[in-house]
Amino acid sequence: MKKKNNNIIHNTKQQQQDNNNNNNVNTTTTSGSVIGSGGGGTLDSRFNQTLKNVQGMLKGRSIPGKVLLTRKSDPLEDFVVSPEASPNIERSFSENYAGTSDHIDTSIEAEAWSTSKQNETSASSKLQLSKSDVEIKVKEVQKSPMGARATDSARIMRFTKELSGSTVILEKLRELAWSGLPPYMRPTVWRLLLGYAPPNSDRREGVLRRKRIEYLDCVAQFYDVPNTERSDDEINMLRQIAVDCPRTVPDVTFFQLPQVQKSLERILYTWAIRHPASGYVQGINDLVTPFLVVFLSEYLEGSVDNWSISDLPPDKILNIEADCYWCLSKLLDGMQDHYTFAQPGIQRLVFKLKELVRRIDEPVSKHMEDQGLEFLQFSFRWFNCLLIREIPFHLVTRLWDTYLAEGDALPDFLIYIFASFLLTWSDNLQKLDFQELVMFLQHLPTHNWTHQELEMVLSRAFMWYSMFNSSPRHLAN
Repeated sequence: MKKKNNNIIHNTKQQQQDNNNNNNVNTTTTSGSVIGSGGGGTLDSRFNQTLKNVQGMLKGRSIPGKVLLTRKSDPLEDFVVSPEASPNIERSFSENYAGTSDHIDTSIEAEAWSTSKQNETSASSKLQLSKSDVEIKVKEVQKSPMGARATDSARIMRFTKELSGSTVILEKLRELAWSGLPPYMRPTVWRLLLGYAPPNSDRREGVLRRKRIEYLDCVAQFYDVPNTERSDDEINMLRQIAVDCPRTVPDVTFFQLPQVQKSLERILYTWAIRHPASGYVQGINDLVTPFLVVFLSEYLEGSVDNWSISDLPPDKILNIEADCYWCLSKLLDGMQDHYTFAQPGIQRLVFKLKELVRRIDEPVSKHMEDQGLEFLQFSFRWFNCLLIREIPFHLVTRLWDTYLAEGDALPDFLIYIFASFLLTWSDNLQKLDFQELVMFLQHLPTHNWTHQELEMVLSRAFMWYSMFNSSPRHLAN
């Protein structure tokens, strides 16, 4: 492994010094110190080391193109970094996050390229940009509110090609969607990824129409009835939903509109009645919000904060509710035991998260254990609400592109996303006592996050997933 790394990058004197300072890094397990949140030159050196580790790990392997770490320097043969270029080492996580375009407008790839023959062929004909061109491109990515990767013209053409066929090939669509979707394509793609809309385009409109009518029938049967026809448990459940709806995404004024809360109430109550094994559980209300925003975006433009659904016809609102209901049902079908009595599915994932963090970053794991902090105390909400309460809401739909692209593998992949999320603050966590840890983890400093920070979390998550998920003994005590 180390021999391969040495063949990939010839370190400058400064980099050699940085590597000496980090000579305790285990290149097989990726020590948590690599991903600490230090600043300035320390962060650059840590990234250099992480880049080398990833390159060495992935050298000669074929895995889906979901990790792309790039350097802002001239592309050189054999990935040689010149002394002049080394100060300009940066990360660009949005522009070419999954190697799916016909050409790559970046400097250096971390060998996480797709296994398809088309991508293998295109890799030999990459376009090389000058240093000034790359700098301009990086600035454009940083300015983009969605990340350039989601709006790259080549990827949009591939999306259009996949969606225009008579039958959508879901595996190809998942590969593309993993790295983010153009907002205007998101409603269609989400319906397909969740299995709500059929891949066959001839059947799609008919199936959606039938499902929407079925939802309306359920609302009429279960929701639009007087309390005298409900059991005591149903009355209590409806009351709890009515209490939770105003608490849903309180930072976004759109969700405080009475009409929006009424839609949430109808969706949640109907779902709970039709899923008696779990019924309504606090946290499910948060899971409806990404669907509601995405499907409303087909009719409303601009910022969510400026939306109003009062101008939409009632039939459109009910169709949107129906789509939210069925997509929520499809999502939760893959994690049913997360919301049954005692929520055993979440407890199992919390335990796996603890083991993974111990393996990746033992100093953080030991410090938290020494302080008496249990993972269940802070990560339960993460699994229950899928991080919706932990990151700015404008990043949630991008995160959910990856969630839905994972399909049935999502519960296992959540462990790696949450480990990456937690260890973003590796250095900070080791300096805090118990009370400070609790307060910090309940109010994480993500309010200024952009797509770039989120892409980094997803990059690390996929890297660790590739390393550990097929080798469970690595996580055994």
